[in-house]
Amino acid sequence: MKLPLYLGLLNRAEGTLAESYRQVSEGHGHEPDIHFLCRTLAEQCDAHQRALQPVIARYGEVDDDEPERLHADGLSEVRSGPVGLLRDLQDLYLLASFVDITWTMIRQAAQGMRDTELLAVVTACNSQTSTQLRWLQTRMSQAAPQALIVAG
Repeated sequence: MKLPLYLGLLNRAEGTLAESYRQVSEGHGHEPDIHFLCRTLAEQCDAHQRALQPVIARYGEVDDDEPERLHADGLSEVRSGPVGLLRDLQDLYLLASFVDITWTMIRQAAQGMRDTELLAVVTACNSQTSTQLRWLQTRMSQAAPQALIVAG
């Protein structure tokens, strides 16, 4: 069974996403919505990691460093200015997309195993991740004109 590999991947990805949200929150603190919402989204990711712990206790976890590689390449530090904000939001979107599709794959395994506990965790957490993606997409759309047309 390869589920422990994906549980490990998801656990680390959620941690990486939480850390990245915090980084963007601090780096773009002059944008109040970014500052407060990114902190809230980081707390959601922390809660997702906590929700995974009983599942990991049952099935195990295999470490894989893929999200760390993505984090190091994408958000080693925040960028400045309107274009920097847009690029940082894009990086968050990529990481959140990775988390989202990993939840989807784990959902498929949970359905195949008829694991109702895992399905409940996946349903709750993946729903929040989908909302995170929608917010990031909306915020990037809002930031793009300022960053790409107005910013000099």
